[in-house]
Amino acid sequence: MNELSKEEKRDFLAAYRCLLRCVGETALPEDKPKIKKYLEQAFAQNSYEKDIYGLNILIRTIHTALIVADEIGLKRPAILAVLLSHLAMKGSCTLSDIEKDFGADVAKIIKGLIKTHELYAKNAVVDNENFRTLLISFAEDVRVILIMIAERLYLMRIAKSIPNDEHRLQIAAEASYLYAPLSHKLGLYKIKSELEDLALKFQNREAYDFIKDKLNETKRSRDQYIAGFIAPVEEKLKALGLNFDIKGRTKSIHSIHNKLLKQKIEFEKIYDLFAIRIILDTPLEKEKAECWQVYSVVTDMYQPNPKRMKDWLSVPKSNGYESLHTTVMGPQGRWVEVQIRTKRMDEIAEKGLAAHWKYKGLKGESGLDDWLNNVREVLEHKDSSPTDLIDDFKMDLYDDEIFVFTPRGDLFKLPHNATVLDFAFAVHTRVGSQCVSAKINGKNVSIRHKLQSGDQVDIQTSTNQTPKQDWLNIVVTSKARVKIKQSLKEQSSKQVAIAKELLYRRFKNRKIEEDEAKLSRLIKKMGYKTVTDFYVAIANEQLDVNTVIDSYLEQEKKEQEVAEHTDRSVENYYAPTPVEEISKKEDVLVIDKNLTGIDYTLAKCCNPIYGDEIFGFVSSQGIKIHRLNCPNAPMMFKRYGYRIVKSRWAGKSGANYPVTLKVVGQDDIGIVTNITSIIAKENGMMLRSINVDSKDGLFQGSLTVLLSDTSVMDSLIKKIKAVKGVKQVSRY
Repeated sequence: MNELSKEEKRDFLAAYRCLLRCVGETALPEDKPKIKKYLEQAFAQNSYEKDIYGLNILIRTIHTALIVADEIGLKRPAILAVLLSHLAMKGSCTLSDIEKDFGADVAKIIKGLIKTHELYAKNAVVDNENFRTLLISFAEDVRVILIMIAERLYLMRIAKSIPNDEHRLQIAAEASYLYAPLSHKLGLYKIKSELEDLALKFQNREAYDFIKDKLNETKRSRDQYIAGFIAPVEEKLKALGLNFDIKGRTKSIHSIHNKLLKQKIEFEKIYDLFAIRIILDTPLEKEKAECWQVYSVVTDMYQPNPKRMKDWLSVPKSNGYESLHTTVMGPQGRWVEVQIRTKRMDEIAEKGLAAHWKYKGLKGESGLDDWLNNVREVLEHKDSSPTDLIDDFKMDLYDDEIFVFTPRGDLFKLPHNATVLDFAFAVHTRVGSQCVSAKINGKNVSIRHKLQSGDQVDIQTSTNQTPKQDWLNIVVTSKARVKIKQSLKEQSSKQVAIAKELLYRRFKNRKIEEDEAKLSRLIKKMGYKTVTDFYVAIANEQLDVNTVIDSYLEQEKKEQEVAEHTDRSVENYYAPTPVEEISKKEDVLVIDKNLTGIDYTLAKCCNPIYGDEIFGFVSSQGIKIHRLNCPNAPMMFKRYGYRIVKSRWAGKSGANYPVTLKVVGQDDIGIVTNITSIIAKENGMMLRSINVDSKDGLFQGSLTVLLSDTSVMDSLIKKIKAVKGVKQVSRY
């Protein structure tokens, strides 16, 4: 650590010791020497230069890791990812090196961090709300977002040491409307408040200082007031034998500033400046009962404001926040907000998702529980694709929620823009499948009607109703989509069976012997992509059975004439059938769980190759296979999620795929020669094209190579990176 000053060394070592304590038993014994080796290697390669703000990157990294561990509560994989991500970005080490030394989970998080940092580099000044959506879409692992929040919190804490005013204001602006809202969505309320306060400090120092000075002026009297308010409550709760802790606090400076602006009142007239938090230490099964018991004690002593009562025990917030809030009239006619919760609830309120993960197996009533269970499942199974998370849940965590009721008063939580049909499927699959309309507050509405919070919805059903294809365009919830697709498949199977039986009987009635191969050729000739489509058309009466048989006889006659003309017997006649064509692809891709034999094409926008994480997209030209990190993937998942089908590679076909690599290096003709020489020596690899541009002593080239899979591609990239003068190699 020769490049660090004495002060920086002290700072680093102190933070590092704290970090080791936070990681605790989750770290492996070999982690410490390996990390030390990576850091020493990075110093030798001068990878820790100052960042754009003039800050030492190593110090910034260690403090970000400490926030991730201590204040957010993430463990080994996330902490190691923070420590190593910069080294991977600078090329000091590779993802494969990291995966080998620290595991796939660490490498996966770093991959996500690299993506988000690349995205951020393209949008240096965050100036629109769409960036947040884009950021979330790129972050395939929730831990990536939590790490980015931690990084921003550290920047805000030391922003006063950043000499450039413009940089400081930019950091504060982004913290205010990007990172603080993200923290709120993820339940990191303490971090959210700190980000907001610090942002106000740099954006409006006059307003910040005014409120801070006012709070300092009134601190002694405020503390006395809070102590007087708490004393009788504390006495009563102790008499009831409850285990608890009471904290008094003042609202955040940012929150007070917002009240001053919105209510246009003087500081002295803010009626809920005080907040008291009562935290119970109680078993899970007694949580609700004891919280309400405390509520009863408080409201017996002090007059509550009925308009300011918030019950997040019965209906927790979407990010898992649980608490009971009320505002009561304290002594001297002053309003005081009282928050009642348990230790578990308080930890979730402080650390958000990370704390929620700690309580594994907990079946609370939070609308986030199911989502979190599936997040855990994706994160804990290394073979799981991030598609599982994005496809099934559409990042519902970030959507607003509405609350609607059945006629009996049962409450349902649904995402914003949910329709009558979504609600019907939320009630029960059978109710959804037979839904024809609804009555909302006594008024008839269609299944497309978008619901509002507070609606009382009475679903109208019919036994004759069945799910339709266009229903997929109406619903927004994953449950409804899954059930509709499942029902459509079942309907399709029944229709195929009925149509097959009908066609078979007509063949028999007309005394014609059916030949499966001939029928398959006819189906393809008639333009049907699958045999199922053909039979569904018959079942729906879009295709007449007699027309099919007439076409079959005509085709049979023509094939016989061709056979006689070429002096070939019918027995020896061969023509490829759809089944035979598909069988060539059967071992290459498996689409939508276990379906093979489906036509597909590889998307030109991202050129997937064997080994890439992929998904299928149902387009008007059939199923197109995209890479999971395709530039168009976020838009497709967000806008056309119902067209996404899960896909995976099943086995090699022996085919070669085109891959385009971007190479940046020193302007030297020898580099190009060395690169082409490497490709020429590789077995089964072919250079299709190479284009090179030169500017200011650097060359930027793109080369397209035909190769078999991602492991071959990674090996090639590694070899090209080793060429003297090459600065960067990346895949387009």
